[in-house]
Amino acid sequence: MQASWELIECLNLTGKKLSKSHRRIAEYIVEHDDKAVFMTASQLGQCAKVSESTVVRFATALGYEGYPELQRALKELVSHHLTGAQRVEIATEIEPENVLNAVLKRDMANLRNTLDNMDSAVYDDVVQRILHANTIYVMGLRSAAPLAQFMGYYLNFIFDHVQIVSTGSTDVFDEIAKVRPGDVMVAISFPRYSNRTLDAMLFAKRAGAEVIAITDGPMSPLCRIADATLLSRIDMASFVDSLAGPLSVINALLVSLGLQRKEALTEHYRQLESVWGAYKVYRESEETEIPEETFETHES
Repeated sequence: MQASWELIECLNLTGKKLSKSHRRIAEYIVEHDDKAVFMTASQLGQCAKVSESTVVRFATALGYEGYPELQRALKELVSHHLTGAQRVEIATEIEPENVLNAVLKRDMANLRNTLDNMDSAVYDDVVQRILHANTIYVMGLRSAAPLAQFMGYYLNFIFDHVQIVSTGSTDVFDEIAKVRPGDVMVAISFPRYSNRTLDAMLFAKRAGAEVIAITDGPMSPLCRIADATLLSRIDMASFVDSLAGPLSVINALLVSLGLQRKEALTEHYRQLESVWGAYKVYRESEETEIPEETFETHES
């Protein structure tokens, strides 16, 4: 819980003083932000002891078109501060028999929201920045590490100079020490945001590199540092982050970049196929089936 009025100050787009009834709603949100974020306007009104219409007017007084828009902004801010324990508490509200439907539907909703809110001009700009980079650094720590590994793995097929900056035996600054003007860093982070990622972004900016962020919303601290930002919803149904949205955005980037370098990529794959074939990296369909006795169990 964010036990200060900083939350309301961030939400108040107009900066105007609140009326007495609106202040009552704000006080309830400040004291119960982790619960208020999931409430309808009617439920919030009941808890704050005001009418539903007052809650709607409260949203417009803060500069939002309506309560749903205010609720989305509140969710984004609160998600920045939810602890692991609070996420587990959210997860316990899902009935065990409904987990599969709840999680997959949330992933689908995140994909829809990501697509609906994607700025195609920014996306095209990001593609061009990566295409013209001397060296591409892809950074993702903690829960974002698998996304960085996935993106870096495929970028290595498209470009010659790609550096994955993730969890490892060395400090992240050892891995980005050679960043220079003309390089691009793609930084991936979601709530709770990694301070190390933010520090590395600032380091790259000071070195003259361009910084691209993949994060969850305009209130993310990555947006304030990045030269260009791609937003993806990760609203979770539990303590586990929903990475369906950012993974799809990364997939789209990889396809766009591959198409821009189609000839070089095709030639690279031709060379790789000969190596993979020579060293039997992948199983061929015509190879002999595994003998049945391989699966037999033996008594000790």
